[in-house]
Amino acid sequence: MSLEPEPSQPPQLRRTIGPAQLAFYTLGSMLGSGIYGLVGQAAGLSGNAVWLSFLIAFVAALLTGLSYASLGSRYPRAGGVAYIIERAFRSPLAGFVAGLAILCSGLTSIATQAQIFAGNLAELTGGSISAIALGFVLVISGIVFRGIRESMWVTVLCTCVEATGLLIIIATGFSYWGGVDYFEVPARLGDDANAGMWIAVMQGTILTFFAFIGFEDTLNVAEECREPERTLPIGLLTAMGVAAVLYLGVAVSVVSVVPWQELAEVPGPLAEVMRRAGSLIPPVAFTAITLFAVTNTALVNYVTGSRLLYGMAHQKLLPAPLGKIHETTRTPHIAIIGILLLLVPLALFGTVTELASASVLLLLAVFTAMNIALIVLQRRAGEPKAQFEIPSIIPIAGAVVCAAIMLVRVVTGDLYAPLLAGGLLAGIFVLYAFAPSQAGREGAATQHGPGVN
Repeated sequence: MSLEPEPSQPPQLRRTIGPAQLAFYTLGSMLGSGIYGLVGQAAGLSGNAVWLSFLIAFVAALLTGLSYASLGSRYPRAGGVAYIIERAFRSPLAGFVAGLAILCSGLTSIATQAQIFAGNLAELTGGSISAIALGFVLVISGIVFRGIRESMWVTVLCTCVEATGLLIIIATGFSYWGGVDYFEVPARLGDDANAGMWIAVMQGTILTFFAFIGFEDTLNVAEECREPERTLPIGLLTAMGVAAVLYLGVAVSVVSVVPWQELAEVPGPLAEVMRRAGSLIPPVAFTAITLFAVTNTALVNYVTGSRLLYGMAHQKLLPAPLGKIHETTRTPHIAIIGILLLLVPLALFGTVTELASASVLLLLAVFTAMNIALIVLQRRAGEPKAQFEIPSIIPIAGAVVCAAIMLVRVVTGDLYAPLLAGGLLAGIFVLYAFAPSQAGREGAATQHGPGVN
């Protein structure tokens, strides 16, 4: 009998996330800080019917959310987007481009949140914006490195604070409900009343759709979920439903208290609601809530980015060290450090507004591709069945909606964002040329086989 010790298994990601934690994680990614300013801009477009814009946007986003839930149930893997796109289209290049497009979106989001956090805190304390932004990025990276359990608890705390802020707005405005015409929209010359209303509502819908972005982050923590085939759909869809209820309540409350014509002009629409309603809660409280909101968004995007790099390394789309797991913390520490090195200059010196707009276009392109991928995989023989299956009409509709919103963004906005998005894509193609060899990628695809490991 051989006395040689058996080779030790490399450390794996720790499975600690249940449905409730995942719902908080996803909800925190969606709520973010955007709703605190977005609702005023949306009211400027849709008038008192802004609630209807949020409702239609929820239905539109839910189509892609259902596709993600079904895909996550089929292929519960870290770096899920890159894996699913590569698998569906049998193209490592497609997976590489989709993965890095998501990463670009996440990096610009974290850098933006760092700048917002630093600006708000500096206003309260008088500190240096650069020093605060650097400290913010370092603290967030430390939490992500420490472990998924710790990251989840911080996310739960931040999400509860964010949701409490929105519930306060709803409670404050509730006594005003019913005081306005909730179908009143900005007048448009040359349009009849009905056509004008729907044009205004749909303009607001395109904007409010982005309040639901964030559900896609769920896929990347699949390997850290308990029973991911069940946990992913429950967590994702629960979060989208809760976000929709909160958004609708906030939308009705704000136009009930403040005329929609004025909401679009004030820098802080929710703080204005509290002031008009005579609330005893000081405005600084909403500044504090904003700090929790931006922390949550940054933390979720950091976790997502590190797991995306980890998953792509295991697909042999990125260098193998990015797929290593720390023996003690069970986190992808090399990927976390790599993201930190990219973030520091972005957070300190970068102007990321234009980059963020370009990343949104790439994100919509990925949403379109993911819906199409589900259609392909549903019809391909030998693919695993999902515990959460949906009819093909849903991803078809999701692809059409996302492509339409992307087209509207390109046509109605300036050319800078589309050109920058094209530049990002060109850069990703160049990076692909320096990625691991095609033989290595084909070997990884062969190893995965028709099922999911």
